[in-house]
This record gives sequence, structure tokens and C-alpha cells, in this order.
Amino acid sequence: MKRRSLRLVSIAVLAAALAACAQTATAPAATLTEAAAPTVAAERVTRGNLVLESIPEIPAAVSERLSAYENVRSHGFLDWTGDGSILITTRFGDTNQIHEVKAPGGARRQLTFFNETVSNAAMSPKGGAFLFARDKGGDEYYQGYRFDLQTGTITGFTEPGTRNGSPLWADDGQLAAWARTNPGDPNNDIIVGNPADPASVRVALEGEGAIGPVDWSDDGSKLLLQRYISIAESRLFVLDLTSGELTQINPGETVSYSGGALLADGSILTATDKDSEFTNLVRIAPDGTFTNYTGDIDWGVSDWTLSPDGNTVAFTLNEGGLGTIHLLEVESGHVRPGPTLPVGIASGLVFSRSGSHVGFTFNAATSPADAWSFDVATLNLTRWTEAETGGLNPDAFIEPVLFDYLNADGMDIPAFIYRPKGEGPHPVIISIHGGPEGQSRPGFASSYQYWANELGIAVVVPNVRGSSGYGKTYVSLDNGLNRKKSVEDIGALLDWIEAQPDLNSDKVIVHGGSYGGYMVLASMIDYADRLAGGIDIVGISDFKTFLENTEGYRADLRRAEYGDERDPVIAAFFDEISPLKNASKITKPLFVIQGYNDPRVPYTEAEQILEAVKANGVKAWFLMAMDEGHGFRKKSNREAQREAETMFLQEVLAEE
Repeated sequence: MKRRSLRLVSIAVLAAALAACAQTATAPAATLTEAAAPTVAAERVTRGNLVLESIPEIPAAVSERLSAYENVRSHGFLDWTGDGSILITTRFGDTNQIHEVKAPGGARRQLTFFNETVSNAAMSPKGGAFLFARDKGGDEYYQGYRFDLQTGTITGFTEPGTRNGSPLWADDGQLAAWARTNPGDPNNDIIVGNPADPASVRVALEGEGAIGPVDWSDDGSKLLLQRYISIAESRLFVLDLTSGELTQINPGETVSYSGGALLADGSILTATDKDSEFTNLVRIAPDGTFTNYTGDIDWGVSDWTLSPDGNTVAFTLNEGGLGTIHLLEVESGHVRPGPTLPVGIASGLVFSRSGSHVGFTFNAATSPADAWSFDVATLNLTRWTEAETGGLNPDAFIEPVLFDYLNADGMDIPAFIYRPKGEGPHPVIISIHGGPEGQSRPGFASSYQYWANELGIAVVVPNVRGSSGYGKTYVSLDNGLNRKKSVEDIGALLDWIEAQPDLNSDKVIVHGGSYGGYMVLASMIDYADRLAGGIDIVGISDFKTFLENTEGYRADLRRAEYGDERDPVIAAFFDEISPLKNASKITKPLFVIQGYNDPRVPYTEAEQILEAVKANGVKAWFLMAMDEGHGFRKKSNREAQREAETMFLQEVLAEE
């Protein structure tokens, strides 16, 4: 049986406010170029948990208009309680917490109340309790907790100071298994115990690398484990909990696996890209024979779950960024369409305990996420929640358009564009995803809607080489010494923008987080004369220092993608492409945003590029949240970020 584990202003008003702040008289503003923000000395100041440099005071008009977009409230489906209710994650304060909804459209009852985000929950198969995890200040050292639905009692069951993965319930609702690692250690151990009795917790396996549980056998005697090596390679193992014997499934093959289920006949159901560009649902018999259920489908399986009786798989296909639901009958191999949904992305599929219904999260570019379910037999849909849009009219939200543009190597690069209303020419934000194996998908983004609707900025969202969702060849095109190929795709996008009559190629800003932050810095170096500025969020500024300072459990995983800095050839290449070592070529304004507790891209990456750019005499803004990690999760911090970004955009795009 497949177990479920824990599952991430109008321009006129704005210009007038800025003019008032600067105490200068300006004509009524109709475009970004008609007003300038006040000049602020590059002094580092602290306001609560925020550290700032060069960021001016925020006019009330900016805060007020942005608040509507930041007050958009989405809902994510987490699990079924077993008594007809569901668990969801949503925000009614500063952070997302767990809520219970007893009926479709019913009231939400908040269950957890923490200063830190809680966005995951897994119900016991026997009901009555769920497991959740939370970290501290974005440090990602997650601790596991058991919530008793009868008493409201919360019991911590993991060892403080360790980093714990998603707990996985056994059928008996007593035991759970999870991965655990210590600071600086690249290897996970597999832990088993009763969450209601922390004293029962034991090490079942001293593991190697990023290994974790994905399923229990029906009798609770075995665990199916998956070790992630890179997006192109992972391995499956079966651990006998009595003898401690670890058996690898199909050793010697370099393929990727995504989850798995131990079937009653000894077979393994999993998703893999073996012998295919895309991820397919397959069954691996005890003798190693493969049955490919979805090999004749041109898109990859991105999310899947097995019914409690082991007969039906509900899965989603990543169709060029969209997420559609389908059903597979395991024994016959028959695949049929799932429910008919609006254009958007379905994710997080969870079977009810009876197997009669599947819950999921659905969101679209013009519709924030909500919790839905469908009847497996009839495919009838039920919407459990209805997202609030902060008082904004959803009909005004902009639907992105998918297009391809040609790069220098003759390849079609997929991208989405959010075009503002009006003739233009509009300034442009190029928003670059992280990963680097991420994929920009047309889900709801309040920032994109704000930029396009309120600031009149076109938002272009490319999936450059190295992005997932387009096959395993495409996702590997930027590996190792090909790292700059993805940056070249931004240059080709600038060519495309220049050819669009409604876009202003003289007013282009690059924006990205994590690896997308590296892409921002690299683009500002390679295309300095074609960009107006950049916003770098938790970005890598030097691959060598990044790999030396990232958390121990991540270093080897990132070396598989970027290259090993201990190899002299790779080290020399890192020096060649390092934004830090090429910072003298950054000549346009830069805004650096960082979380102090970031375990992935340490805050030192932000500090060093900030100082290097300031040494050039370049205008540099800085915002760091001392209570955040790899991106801002708290609403108050996100609001501060969006307000400061607005001021930066206003100032940079107003320059001639």
C-alpha cells in the first residue's frame, strides 16, 4: 500500500506618493518613467527582524495597494481525517498553520498556532492523530510532532538539534519511519518508532547519502527506501527491519525514481525515466521485469498515489506546466482520464481511507490554490475551500500566454508572458526560477499579478535549459561545464523582447531566487548593457564558496549538479563564471535579498556580492530577515520585501 508522508497601486498613485515623500512637485504620473524615488544613503539599519541598506521609507499608498495582493489567502489539501473531515494548510496570521474543515465550504478550525510555518500533516491510518513538522526561523532543521485530535496534545518525537525528514506511517498507525541527519553529516539514518512514545525511537539503518523511506510493507516488516543522488539518478532499496538486510532494486542502472509502493505480490510500483525521456509509472516484478503503464504518453508523471487496496493509482501529468489528473487500474494497466478541471495545476493527490475519493490542491494563474476532491467512480468534483483574493476582482487577473523563443543553438525555449493591459511599450521583468532543475508553471503568483496589473510591467517567465518538465535530456543541458548555457538563454530572450513592439527593451530587470539569483547576477555581468537592473534573492554568488558553506546534507547533492569544486578543472571553471570574481562588470543597480538562517545558500553569499558591487560604485540595495531562511515565509516579511521591490522597480525604471 502506498503510504502518505508529509508534503513548500496604480502608477499614478505610486508616483504621487513617491513625489510627496521626496517633497518635490511632479506632473501627474502615467508611467514608471515619470517619477523618481528619493535618494537614500547606503546606511545599514535594523528595524525589528529586518536589516536594510539604501531602502527608502515606504509611502502609505504603496503599502495599502500591495496589502490587497499580500492578503490573498490560498488553501492546500493535506489529508483526510477519516471521519469525513479534511486537513488543510492556510494562513490567518503571519504564517501558514493546520486547519480542519468538516464539510465542503464549511468553517475552518485552526489546530496549530505557531510563529513558524506549518504546512504539512499526515493522518494516522487508524485516525485520531496526525504528524507534522516545523523548523525555526527557516533553518530547515525540522522537528517532528504528533497532534492528538481528541485532546489537542502535541508531542515532539524527534531528537533536538537533528534534521528530520517526512515521517511515514505504517498500516498499524503505531509506527512511523523517517530520515534523520546531524549538522555537517551528508548521510541520513533511517529512524523507526512510535510518535506517541518518543522513547521507542531507534535507528533502523545507518544510511548513506540522501536516503529516506517511501513505503512500508503491509505487515510492517520491511521499508522501501529511495536514495536521491541527482535529478538524473536515484536508487531504490528494500530494508528488512528484522535482519537489517538492505537489498538494492536493479543495481547498476543510472535512472531516476520518484517514490514507490510495495505491492502484495512482491512487486514494486514506482515512477521512473528508465528507457524514456519522461517519467513513467512502472511495475517492477520480483524478477526485475518492467511493466510500463504510461510509456505511450508524451508527458511525464509528476505526482501519484496508490489507493489503500492497491488497485488504483491517481496521478498527474505535467503537460507543458499544467497538471492534469488521470487514473490507472494496476492489474489491467488501463489508464483513463480523471475529472475535468479548469486550466491549471492539480497536485498533492491523497486517497481517502476508503479509496472512494481523492483529495488534491488545485490552482491556476488567475485562481489561488484551493482544496478539492473527486469521486473515483463518478469523477464528480467537490470544492472544499474558496480562496480569498484580498478584495481584488479575480476577473482582472492576467492569464499568461505560453510561447517559445529561439536560442543561439537553434532550440525552442518555452516561456510564459503576463502582458499588462494597454499598448505599451511596457517595461519587463524576467523572472527566473531556481533549482536549477525547477520549472516555472502557470500557477497563481500575486507578485506577477501586481507587477502587471498595478505597475504596468510585463512579466516573462522562461524555462531555460536545465529546467525540469521537458525530458531528462533538456534538464541536463546545463550540467557541469555547460553551466553558462542557461545564461545564454537569457540573452536569447532579450533578443526576443527587443523584437516585440509592445515591450520596452531598454527597461528590462532580471529577478530570481536561489539558482535564479545566480542567473540574475550572471545575466547582469554578461548583458550589462541590455539590462536596467536586477533583484537577487538568496542567490549563489560564487559556486566554490557556496559549496564550501552550504549545509553538509546538501553539498554532495549540489556537486552532482554543479560540479565538484575540489576538482581543479571544475574549480577553474567556477572561477571563470563566478559572479563574485566578475562583479566589476555589474554596472546596473542591484537589490540583494536574503534570509539570515538560510541553510541552502548561506547569507555570506549575499554579503560578499553586496560588498563587491558597492565597491564598483553601483547602486546597491539590501534586505535581510533575521528570522527567515531560503526565502521569506512570514507574511510581514514578505510584505516588507514586496514594498521594497516596488520602490526599487520605481527608481530603476524611472532612470533615463
